[in-house]
Amino acid sequence: MSPEKNRSGRWLPDSVKPTRPMPFALGLRSALRDGYGWSNLRADVLAGLVVGIVALPLSMALAIASGVPPQYGLYTAIVAGCVIALAGGSRLNVSGPTAAFVVLLAPISAKYGVGGLAVASMMAGGVLVMMGLARLGRLIQFVPYPVTTGFTAGIAVVIATLQVKDFLGLEVAGNGEHYWNRVANLWSALPSLHWQDALVGAVTLALLILWPKITKKVPGPLVAILAGTLLAVGMNVWFDSDIATIGSRFSYLLDGEVRNGIPQLPPIPLLPWSLPGPDGQPLGLSWQLITDLAGPALAVAALGAIESLLAAVVADGMAGTKHDPDAELVGQGLGNLIAPFFGGFAATGAIARTATSVRSGGRSPIAPVVHSIFVLIAVLALAPALSYLPMASMGALLLIVAWNMSDFRHFIHTLRVAPRSDVAVLLACFGLTVMFDMVIAVGVGIVMAALLFMRRMAEISGSRLVAEGGTSQRGDMPPGVMLYEIAGPLFFGAAGKAVGGISASGGTQVLILDMHDVPAMDVTGLVALESLLNRMKSAGTMVHVVGLQPQPRALLLKAGITATSALDFFPSVEEAVSAIRSEA
Repeated sequence: MSPEKNRSGRWLPDSVKPTRPMPFALGLRSALRDGYGWSNLRADVLAGLVVGIVALPLSMALAIASGVPPQYGLYTAIVAGCVIALAGGSRLNVSGPTAAFVVLLAPISAKYGVGGLAVASMMAGGVLVMMGLARLGRLIQFVPYPVTTGFTAGIAVVIATLQVKDFLGLEVAGNGEHYWNRVANLWSALPSLHWQDALVGAVTLALLILWPKITKKVPGPLVAILAGTLLAVGMNVWFDSDIATIGSRFSYLLDGEVRNGIPQLPPIPLLPWSLPGPDGQPLGLSWQLITDLAGPALAVAALGAIESLLAAVVADGMAGTKHDPDAELVGQGLGNLIAPFFGGFAATGAIARTATSVRSGGRSPIAPVVHSIFVLIAVLALAPALSYLPMASMGALLLIVAWNMSDFRHFIHTLRVAPRSDVAVLLACFGLTVMFDMVIAVGVGIVMAALLFMRRMAEISGSRLVAEGGTSQRGDMPPGVMLYEIAGPLFFGAAGKAVGGISASGGTQVLILDMHDVPAMDVTGLVALESLLNRMKSAGTMVHVVGLQPQPRALLLKAGITATSALDFFPSVEEAVSAIRSEA
């Protein structure tokens, strides 16, 4: 291996390697390094404002869907969105509360309250930072595509189901622990349908669907939510309709007085465990709580890593940039560590908001920062007005999010064209996510995909007899020489099949093993090869191994398998045959 040069052009010895940059703020540093002027700033500000308009109602809706008051979603968009943008490894990722988290966060908030959700988010942030510092960002690419597609579509179905209650104004007795319980409860509650809420939801949903077909210059969520709000206010005032709004559903305590809606306050520093628990009292911090939340926190970290890096890949594809996955994980971790100390909860890269930013001209992490500043200003200036947002409109907005998240057409297309094994993994992940939870679905999906991958590798791995003491496609073979080709990786799923079928006839003096097409070998393959060598040695047959690739060669050397009177190594079959002829 040739030595490398440092930046001064001097040669470095092989033992000295250039150090990789610290995985921190690489997205921002990359944007500034390429030159950042007023035109970039103007584009980022405009893009940030557009994304902020979209994120404002969406952050509240996702907080509500996660089981907490809407202001906590706003605080997440403000704090986590800003920190992740500045500290992460992507130029364009816009982070905040996302729909993918709902199925994980709702059970946490139901059992442990807002405080438990904040503590779990903080723990997940620590895990993400450690993943980034350990340079594990690129391992996310090993999560099989059918797994991500399956659990994403499953999450979309669960989210859509959860919105039916507010969209139709139903009076549901409990959410139910499992999906089928929720569906049964919704069915039982259908007689309580409130047509006024359903009308507001339908109008909002129709505008969310139709407005982008009319124009994309004005964000559809802004028009749809505004229209739904005006309709709800008008019906409440003039027809006494009693349509549920954020103000009628949520309240907060300020200066000893209970007030409706959301507080007109910025995110205030606090201790995450001082937030309310399931009984409304400060949660407190204990080792038992940390132990109980360890599993959910790991699940949040895993999903956050997958979602954020998927969003970064989408942004790179749209803008031609390149993100650093390790730095992005560190940024995501810091955002999730810091946000709970300001009332926020779990955040990750949001694919839809990131795409909106890129399409609106966003060029650097300044655009997500502007989006966070816009949400902050909206909280300070418009909190009383935000109380009038109807719950049915929030439900309609999340129904659209769920539909887009499911990517239904692509889901069906995958079912039609993918191999049956991939379809089985996809459907298993989809069904387990809906019926149980995402953690089980991803675990089972990855195990299934790994087993199927091993089966495929075993199918393409094997050995075949090429020549036995005579003329073959590989040239003339001396008498008493057998040539076998081994192809494919020799690992625990395939080694037995590939090596076990090799045998020598009674008159065989030399066995040539052509391993040019063996890219890798594990210890199972090593043991199988050692067993073959021992059999040949006992039979008095010399073995010539040719064409060893670097990894198998290194493994054999480490195991002490070197040239002996019964074993030799050659670069090619021709050289092995030449050596046999010279010894004859």
